[in-house]
Amino acid sequence: MYPVGPYPIWKHATRLADGREIIYFDESPGLGRAAVRDARDLGRVDDLAGPVSALRWDPLAGEWVVIAEQRQDRTFLPPADACPLDPSAPGRPTEIPASSYDVVVFENRFPSLSGARPRPAGPGDPTGGAGPAQPDLLAQRPGLGRCEVVCFTSDHDASFADLTPHRVRTVVEAWADRTVALGALDGVEQVFCFENRGEEIGVTLHHPHGQIYGYPFVTPRTARMLGQARLHAERTGGNLFDDMVAGELAAGTRVVARNDHWAAFVPAAARWPYEVLLFPAERVPDLSLLPDVAREAFCLVYLDVLRRLDALFGSRAPYIAAWHQAPVHAHGPGPGGRREDFALHLQLMSVRRAPGKLKYLAGSESGMGVWINDIVPETAARRLREVL
Repeated sequence: MYPVGPYPIWKHATRLADGREIIYFDESPGLGRAAVRDARDLGRVDDLAGPVSALRWDPLAGEWVVIAEQRQDRTFLPPADACPLDPSAPGRPTEIPASSYDVVVFENRFPSLSGARPRPAGPGDPTGGAGPAQPDLLAQRPGLGRCEVVCFTSDHDASFADLTPHRVRTVVEAWADRTVALGALDGVEQVFCFENRGEEIGVTLHHPHGQIYGYPFVTPRTARMLGQARLHAERTGGNLFDDMVAGELAAGTRVVARNDHWAAFVPAAARWPYEVLLFPAERVPDLSLLPDVAREAFCLVYLDVLRRLDALFGSRAPYIAAWHQAPVHAHGPGPGGRREDFALHLQLMSVRRAPGKLKYLAGSESGMGVWINDIVPETAARRLREVL
């Protein structure tokens, strides 16, 4: 057990009964949670027979697709007294052996990607996992990577918006720690921290939690942003992210919340009915490089935005919160292609467009990739500003 960084968090890793790693991020020292043994009879992960994930190349889209048949049997909306993310209790063992916890991270029992191991000395994949080296239209490869679950609190009935700023800071430290850890695994090219909330999003466990994926390739969304950043740098000599944020702040009409270290605004071309981007004032490529003062300031502005979203509908809004981080490796020389040219940011998206009404990805969005938004972004920003 040891403190993590300048913020007083004590981290200790151990193993679950089947060999999966579990890491406790404690807000006080000497709690001994990691010493509690997982007494379940699960069998070892490495010994389990059955299908594993695979990557298949889509030659028309130029993207990898993850095929994960084994996830079909994952836990689906269990009753509250059978939630696997609660702390363990006498006669009721869960995924967390300890009887309480602050923030805990563990390997997903039903992962989309698995099997990644520590990276040997030397450079990573020079292609960034972009695609098959040869023009094989039916290319396949193992779905190596890592999927983790992050439990934000032991309180089953809470939500991220209910957390204290102190607890949010603990979560930020866990995200940053795991960004480094997963980025050090052989074959992992991008680390993605995210939260899904609400059955409308597809959540299968109601306990407040998020996930972290270590992908063996650079995701399509990130690849497009990298391409746009390079193009913008070639055309203007500027940084795409810096110039976009500066433009939003100058316009002011879509800003929802702001402090000295963060700005939250609805993007001018928002796809979702209610979508907010949060950018730090000082550009950094990933969570691990976020300065201490910015980590602290994030907690207040993010809670403010989440509470505004809930207040807008008078109930817990379904959303996806997605951290966009630079790939593990640089993907091109010169401006726009270096890791330091990428800007860490959080994207908050809600599928709810009005009380009782959802935004569905129908023909235009799913078939053609052309988004149609029923709410003018300036209107969405004004409603969020005025709701509290």
